[in-house]
Amino acid sequence: MPATFTTRTFEFLHELAMNNERPWFEANKRRYEDDVREPARAFVRQMAPHLAAISPALVADDRKIGGSIMRIYRDTRFGKDKTPYKTNVGIQFRLGRDKDVHAPGLYVHVSPDELFLGAGMWRPPSDALNAIRKRIDEEPSAWTAVAQDPKLRPDLELSEGDPLTRPPKGYAKDHPHVADLKRRSFLVTGALTADEIIAADFAGRTAERFRRCAPLMQFLCDALGLGF
Repeated sequence: MPATFTTRTFEFLHELAMNNERPWFEANKRRYEDDVREPARAFVRQMAPHLAAISPALVADDRKIGGSIMRIYRDTRFGKDKTPYKTNVGIQFRLGRDKDVHAPGLYVHVSPDELFLGAGMWRPPSDALNAIRKRIDEEPSAWTAVAQDPKLRPDLELSEGDPLTRPPKGYAKDHPHVADLKRRSFLVTGALTADEIIAADFAGRTAERFRRCAPLMQFLCDALGLGF
């Protein structure tokens, strides 16, 4: 299987970080299409059969807009960063029935200085967060099996994230899973290298790591009443 991303992908993203303005991007838009977006779309297509083997609920959508590839255009309305473009490629494989960025999903992040993959939920809304905490409290052995799954090691780990400083309302500070109940995100993450990303077997190797994240995805989906 041919490689999707190349060293040109990183070159473009690095140059964009140095020239993050509309005139430069418009002058180099053809490079963006050829070296960033089209390789990302090819990667999404390569991932489709792998994801189907993990769960029929996961969707690999190679559309230029509205699919698995996140927009390069930054929403500058609320953030402090007012540069118009993101300097990374973000690819999220979501559940087919839920397009919410906060829903359980699989993610690949490609940039010149930050390369990783992840699975789970980042900052779910309060109702989802409460449902997950409730399941941890009611089924602690099921959560322990996920959180301490030896199949995650050595290249995946349950991320600490940005936990609460105190237990959430309704849970005692001496709860046996208080550290997990204080989580605001439920993510398994793993570092990537540039060599991995430009390799011909990147999709297959990514899928192998995502398969080991399936128990976490199943736990979260069960807590939220979603099929997986």
